[in-house]
Amino acid sequence: MQPILYALICALIGLIPTTATAQSCPDWPPAKARSEILALQNQLAQWDDSYHRQGVSLVADELYDQSVQRLTKLRKCLAETSISTLNPLQTARGPVAHPIPHTGLTKLPNEADVQSWLEGRSDVWIQPKVDGVAVTLVYADGKLVSVISRGDGVSGQDWTGHALQIEAIPRHLPWEKDVVLQGELYWRLTDHVQADAGSLNARSKVAGLLARHAISAEEGAQVGLFVWDWPEGPSDMNERLAGLRAMGFEDSVRFSEPLQGFAQAKNWREHWYRAPLPFATDGVVIRQGERPSAEHWQAKAPYWIAAWKYPFAKALAEVRKVQFNIGRSGKITPVLDIEPVRLDDRNITRISVGSLRRWQDMDIRPGDQVALSLAGLTIPRLDAVVSRSVERVPLNVPQPGQYHSLSCWQPVDGCESQFLERLKWLSGKKGLALSGVGPGTWDKLIQAGQLNGLLDWMNLDSAQLANIPGLGERSSAKLLASFQAAREKPFAVWLKAIGLPPATGVDLGESWAPLASRSIVEWQAEPGIGSGRAKQLHAFFQDPQVQALTRQLRGKGINGF
Repeated sequence: MQPILYALICALIGLIPTTATAQSCPDWPPAKARSEILALQNQLAQWDDSYHRQGVSLVADELYDQSVQRLTKLRKCLAETSISTLNPLQTARGPVAHPIPHTGLTKLPNEADVQSWLEGRSDVWIQPKVDGVAVTLVYADGKLVSVISRGDGVSGQDWTGHALQIEAIPRHLPWEKDVVLQGELYWRLTDHVQADAGSLNARSKVAGLLARHAISAEEGAQVGLFVWDWPEGPSDMNERLAGLRAMGFEDSVRFSEPLQGFAQAKNWREHWYRAPLPFATDGVVIRQGERPSAEHWQAKAPYWIAAWKYPFAKALAEVRKVQFNIGRSGKITPVLDIEPVRLDDRNITRISVGSLRRWQDMDIRPGDQVALSLAGLTIPRLDAVVSRSVERVPLNVPQPGQYHSLSCWQPVDGCESQFLERLKWLSGKKGLALSGVGPGTWDKLIQAGQLNGLLDWMNLDSAQLANIPGLGERSSAKLLASFQAAREKPFAVWLKAIGLPPATGVDLGESWAPLASRSIVEWQAEPGIGSGRAKQLHAFFQDPQVQALTRQLRGKGINGF
């Protein structure tokens, strides 16, 4: 579930986790600060209304939580107090009053906060935090008379008609007393492992069902009930659980465990995160067995109960810069430099958008907040734009038509990225395999003004290399030896190093001239060479820049040229 009150979040400003605290306070003028804070607050209000009133989640809970943390941090950083703090539940209020308010939960962001919360407490219990829709069940003389949606915690919607179609909600209790219960309606799942499958939109399925005018018994059979509190029940937790069991709520007992400290809390949290369960969960709930009498409960987070959510599956990150990397073949790949975030055990500072078209569709600019996750639990992945900066920074976006497999043979303006990729390919394993030569080497040579063409490094001597910043006497000697060794590489290796299109299975021979004289038809006659590849090979051998490279190689005495 999402936060109950922004006021609660404000009280937890010192507890913001790593993913949110990586950012320092922005250096914004007052007008920009106000507009950015107001835009984020309006975004949160839209999410709140959709989630609490309509039952539709527009954003993952963890991204919502991190966005709230960001808003709280910005307000504190920028001393912004003129914009009023909103209640996330303000549009969820319904016409039916709860006999006892729903209290909500304090959220404990990390292990240190959980340890602090547990310190000095006794009679503490832990339960899985079921990811569903909260309700109040009212029984009179053991007969169900009312089911009320959570609403704003004080009043909600009358869901009694729907409840009669939900088999998990008993119409009669085996105890002819007046009883008020609070619990969670959840979507039934079979052997659901949260760590592997996530929440599968389980809560939204329940909320969507209950938002209808009517539901069928078949639909209601998909909904389960987890009773997490009996506000007016016995003060002793064991007695309360025994009473719930006697009423037929077996899961309340099955998924409630006594705690003897932080280590046990951590173990149960990990267990329920990875164990097969009949419902989706988003963390654990830690509660004191004894609590105040129900007449003192209020619709805000109390001191006796707290939530410790599971590790973020998604992280919110602020975009610092958008770069457009141009590959050796001319493909444009937008890359985002982001404020450092931690996801699982990985620190992430850069993320690829994937393609120029995707970036254009997403329109990501500096200052935007984006959602990241781990593909296959290891590879950082950009999922979506969560919120946008009010100020849309103009960017110098490369035009796709200007870049292709035969562009950028010199590091002129706009060609720096593709030229560097050509050098990396040339020295890499699929090229000349130059020992000790990597991207950093080429960067030093380019910065020193020694590379204005793909093969200019062949002209460097020991004195020139020794004078390049960042290259000592020893490293420059090794570099020169590696450059000299490249001269002995075979003709076919040199062809691939300077950018020959893939020609697997083709006998390239030992000389440039016969290859350069081939027509497109002759290339296509080779095994495995289609019409498109034949055109690429012909264009490569006819390109003036490539021919200039071959003259340089011929002048250096490289075999075959």
